[in-house]
Amino acid sequence: MSLGQDLAPHLPFLRRYARALTGSQAHGDAFVRATLEAIVAAPDDFPRDVDPRLGLYRTFHAIWSSANIEENVDGDDVDDTHEGIAKARLARITPLSRQALLLTAMEGFTPEDAGYLIGAEANEVDSLVAEALSEIERQTHAEVLIIEDEPIIAMDIETIVRDLGHEVVGVAVTREEAVSQALARRPGLVLADIQLADDSSGIDAVKDILAEFQVPVIFITAFPERLLTGERPEPTFLITKPFQRSTVKAAIAQALFFDTATVPAG
Repeated sequence: MSLGQDLAPHLPFLRRYARALTGSQAHGDAFVRATLEAIVAAPDDFPRDVDPRLGLYRTFHAIWSSANIEENVDGDDVDDTHEGIAKARLARITPLSRQALLLTAMEGFTPEDAGYLIGAEANEVDSLVAEALSEIERQTHAEVLIIEDEPIIAMDIETIVRDLGHEVVGVAVTREEAVSQALARRPGLVLADIQLADDSSGIDAVKDILAEFQVPVIFITAFPERLLTGERPEPTFLITKPFQRSTVKAAIAQALFFDTATVPAG
């Protein structure tokens, strides 16, 4: 099997990670493109002594570490207010901590593998993850709308959200309910399932909401690869079903990290 065939199944998930790390589909996808270009240009440099997925993320991290993350990738425009708030939070939590959190909680790497990717020992990764969660949870607070038609899943998400110190302003099970509740409460974060109770789409509900006001959105789906092609406007933050509580916590923390409307807690 060729290297390209080995890497293809892992590309959607690298896109997820890159988008979450940068807080932007455009910026994240640009780093993924740069990673693939580097592999094509020098295939002999690709790490062959590890699993292909690990090698792919390792190459991505080499690109990420060498880039100036304060500069735009591919000339994309970044809103000054959005960038300013992200920079202010970056001053209080190191990028390495955020990387460790996302690699373990969202991407499912072991502390050992995450350490390989970021150049740290496994015990250091554990400390970095704890530091990231503590700092981000302390910095952010939001009112959250949950769009989910499975009662048990909705209750679980609601518990996680409240445990993080956020307020749940509503739980909607249809597109119409979601839009109505969003317009009534204007939440600071939306957690949206893809398939809703009346066969309507959570994606359409979110499009309706975003047409009225801007709000960070985390999509929840059992088929993430369908929304991570890089070929059209797609979610920046995505959780895969079935999910771990730590994954939801990491996604919420990261989405709010880049949100200009979120205010410091306390």
